[in-house]
Amino acid sequence: MSSLYRTALDELGGVFDRLDDARVDRAVEEIAAARRVVVFGGGREKLQIMGFAMRLFHMGLAVAVEGDMTTPPVGAGDLFLVTCGPGEISTALALIDVARAAGARVMLITAQPEGRAAARADFVLHLPAQTMADDQGPQRSSVLPMGSLYEGALFVLFEVMVLKLIERLEVTPEAMRANHTNLE
Repeated sequence: MSSLYRTALDELGGVFDRLDDARVDRAVEEIAAARRVVVFGGGREKLQIMGFAMRLFHMGLAVAVEGDMTTPPVGAGDLFLVTCGPGEISTALALIDVARAAGARVMLITAQPEGRAAARADFVLHLPAQTMADDQGPQRSSVLPMGSLYEGALFVLFEVMVLKLIERLEVTPEAMRANHTNLE
């Protein structure tokens, strides 16, 4: 394996060495307890959280991606799950306010737990990885550009959360396959 691959993998490993797994377990409980989950992320983070939403759907959960034409309104009993690595983007802040006003709980995954989005969330999961908020100058910590370390870590985090949810909800592989599209 070349040194660039090894460096990137080591950096991802370092993120998970610093992750509080008890907080991940609590995030899993928040998802399991929700009547409905609506997810949001911007840019490449959206790609990661859309993949997570697909797996939640495969597990039989009521889930939607914010911005899709079929996204239902949120309210009491619902969870608005947001990824905002840099700690704040205007769209995330606005949508968090709308979800809270409607009575939904807000869970935020971020690399910047002191950011404005975190202050508005009911639950914050800190994913300690470089984003565009700290990818320049002396705070830069990754060979990967901009927010790539955070986005890659999101993929791994979501896959582990899927495993934890499968166990927590006692979902069988057969049940997940039954929810997979046949329009491929």
